[in-house]
Amino acid sequence: MKLGLVSDSLASLGFDDMLDHAARLGITGVEMNTGGWSAAPHLDLEELLASSEARARFLRGFDDRRLRIVSLNACGNPLHPTDRSQADCLVNTLRLAGELGVHTVCATSGLPAGRADDTMPNWVVSSWPAETRDILRYQWEEVLFPFWTGIAALARENGVERIALKLQGNQCVYNVPTLMQLRDEVGPVVGATLDPGQLFWMGGDPLVAADALGEAIYHVHAKDTMLNTPVQAVAGLLENGSVVDVPARSWSSVTLGIGHGREWWRQFCYRLKMAGYDGWISIDHEDVLINSLEGVEKSAALLKSVMPVLPADFTAPED
Repeated sequence: MKLGLVSDSLASLGFDDMLDHAARLGITGVEMNTGGWSAAPHLDLEELLASSEARARFLRGFDDRRLRIVSLNACGNPLHPTDRSQADCLVNTLRLAGELGVHTVCATSGLPAGRADDTMPNWVVSSWPAETRDILRYQWEEVLFPFWTGIAALARENGVERIALKLQGNQCVYNVPTLMQLRDEVGPVVGATLDPGQLFWMGGDPLVAADALGEAIYHVHAKDTMLNTPVQAVAGLLENGSVVDVPARSWSSVTLGIGHGREWWRQFCYRLKMAGYDGWISIDHEDVLINSLEGVEKSAALLKSVMPVLPADFTAPED
């Protein structure tokens, strides 16, 4: 396995400083945020698409430090009913990936409105009342399937082999069954970004999810979640409080090791290997109480202590 970094984990640093710290920590690849929900402080999508010189300068920053671009990350809501910019970001990210020779793009599925004349996204998390079935039918059959069929074709045109959709709340694709439902429709260009931090707060088990996804795991984010048991007991896990008020929340994104210890992460890496995944694990730091550089340093140290790096060399004895 290989250790990566989501560039927004060090969003307060400049491009060169971010890359310098990645190299210093033994991180060998960087996942570059291009827009969507990100301000993309380290990458100018329009400039890089327009200028071969800008692309060459950009790539030199990685080459000079012996770093690789793990993927481009366009996570956002490309199906927002009134904001086309996030869909445009995904389209342009696929085009830039083609120009840069990057074969993996991380994204989120998007979440449309509940019907054609609505103006706000609508996440259905219950099968009752009965109108939820009409909402889901509209979202999937009339919006999601056509959009992602077109995106899959665009990916192939630009040499993007894998679109790794994050299983994330407030999206149509948020768990293993919904990922497989979309994958069955549009084909194997679509797979999963497995992020334990997202599954924890929705009540999922990332170890079992790794088994269930198997070859559909295209990318992994290393993010932890702290479940605040006393609050969870009375409020449940559907949390909409401020992310900075950690004591009042039922769950929060935290630095690796705070929500789940080293032994859990060791098991997670091994279960990934069991599922056939031996690729990048990108640190995705979103802990609001820990300095971002300190959090990345601690997360990198934990992962380096548990990740299998070398290829297996066991040879089965002949019968």
